Amino acid sequence: MRAVVYQGPHEVSVEEVEEPKIEHPNDVVIDITTTCICGSDLHMYEGRTAAEPGIVFGHENMGVVTETGDAVSTLEEGDRIVLPFNVSCGFCQNCEEGYTGFCTNVNPGFAGGAYGYVAMGPYKGGQAEKLRVPYADHNALKLPEGDEHEDSFSLLADIFPTGWHGTRLADLQPGESIAVFGAGPVGLMAAYSAHLQGASEVYIVDRVPSRLELAEEHANATTINFEEGDPVEQIIDAHGGEVDKGVDAVGYQAIDPETDPGDDAYDPARENPAVVLNQLIQVVRPTGQLGVPGLYVPSDPGAPDDMAAQGRLGIDFGKLFEKGQKVGTGQCNVKSYNRYLRDMIISGKADPSWVVSHRVGLDEAPEMYEAFDNREEGVTKVLLEP
Repeated sequence: MRAVVYQGPHEVSVEEVEEPKIEHPNDVVIDITTTCICGSDLHMYEGRTAAEPGIVFGHENMGVVTETGDAVSTLEEGDRIVLPFNVSCGFCQNCEEGYTGFCTNVNPGFAGGAYGYVAMGPYKGGQAEKLRVPYADHNALKLPEGDEHEDSFSLLADIFPTGWHGTRLADLQPGESIAVFGAGPVGLMAAYSAHLQGASEVYIVDRVPSRLELAEEHANATTINFEEGDPVEQIIDAHGGEVDKGVDAVGYQAIDPETDPGDDAYDPARENPAVVLNQLIQVVRPTGQLGVPGLYVPSDPGAPDDMAAQGRLGIDFGKLFEKGQKVGTGQCNVKSYNRYLRDMIISGKADPSWVVSHRVGLDEAPEMYEAFDNREEGVTKVLLEP
């Protein structure tokens, strides 16, 4: 079968790889109908992780069951399902308490597993024609038959729940104001989720005009372009003071707005891994709360300095303490949200498909990885159709 395979920094190719098969009685195999390129994939694509060539990418996957293991009891051939990017067992302590993003059974020595991601276990990715799903009764979320809401349902694998998770990490309450830093797919979904949850004001910070326009149109957000001035000052001026809550949907490759963009606004020399966290500490009111679904890593081969290379950040902890703020972090426990968000989509209460900019064939993956990595105008969320 064909699959998207990592070759090295800034290079993926579509190659023939071995087809998956049932390895355990709780497995199913699916034909992939939609799989997504994620901003987290770019960390591997750019060589900013320990990923070795040969990894099949793809942790945002949905498809139709074609084969079931003997122990599978809730799924059958022909079922349409979407999968959390988390691979989890369902019965360890963390899973039983709802922390399926931190399963202690699926990836020995590490809390959490995922499809097609470095250090997240032996699970092949789904940017391919087929995928093996372990612990399938637990991990699969059933969808209505047919192809309705295909784009929206595919976003249940990661970015819609992760955006929602960012607001929950920040403990957003109806009527509160919130600032979201980053208008990539997760940031856009965080702003949209805040809007759905009744936030009184939503601010979103980025530098890509097309992304900011989407947030304004679909999340009723006030947009802040950090290339046009200090984002903290812009938000405080617009709001008339600090906001109640904040979300970091950027992570460790944040760009420092005080650096000169020169000819290339995406120059890695502009990176400051702590800048967004410190801006949130400044812009969120005393006793407010920060949600951090943006990815941070314990080591970064491409870091701008030695401290950041070790996953150590220059955070203004004294100011955080002085303001009595709280911080919630960690990857999304998708199963805590996905069935409810699915039902919101089915009922018409939510339609996150507006974030999708491209649906292309698998063979176009190399070009779309390059475009997404370059943060090209109009490239927000890319779906692949094997």
